[in-house]
Amino acid sequence: MQSLKIKNLECNRNGRTIFTGVSFDVTPGRILLLSGKNGSGKTSLLRILAGFMPPTTGSVVWEDKKFTDKRQRELPSVLYIGHSNPVKLGLTVKENLIFWAKIFGHGTGVDAALDQFGISNHSEVPASYLSEGQRRRLTLARLALDQPISALPSLWLLDEPTWGLDPEAVKTLSNLTIDHVKNQGMAIISTHGSILDKYLASSSDRYSLTENIF
Repeated sequence: MQSLKIKNLECNRNGRTIFTGVSFDVTPGRILLLSGKNGSGKTSLLRILAGFMPPTTGSVVWEDKKFTDKRQRELPSVLYIGHSNPVKLGLTVKENLIFWAKIFGHGTGVDAALDQFGISNHSEVPASYLSEGQRRRLTLARLALDQPISALPSLWLLDEPTWGLDPEAVKTLSNLTIDHVKNQGMAIISTHGSILDKYLASSSDRYSLTENIF
């Protein structure tokens, strides 16, 4: 599996340059912690990498293919989790995760994934009854689903994933991420220097969007 190569990305929105000259590689088995001040473009960069918006200039290449013009559903080996928790309030907790498993072709492991994030006892509860922290754990439980062989190793794009999590859930997230990269997966995680950074230190590199330093 080849590295993810980002070269000279620039993002302009509403006539303003959000960032420019962003270049880095992420190799299989490594995590990139993305730091930067509020407004430095961390979310915009992750959305570009997920294929939700095009860069103004520059390229993103993985396995010799440019994929900035692809939507996430066309990239089953890329999983993006943003700030919001896309929970379907009319479904139960378990039904929500089954929905995502089918969308992304992850197959099995729904019950085990809920258990890892400590919400298996709410599996039959409508998601509308969950607190924001519980909804965040439900969203992140997608990372614990079994993945099809054809999608491995996959790229995780996580935008400040620890928001709303208690320390136990942060530890679960870090363990899952470390296991993921041990299996030659890759992850890019935007962060404000949370305890997650310490858990992932031995498996991660850092890129500062504020200073464009890798």
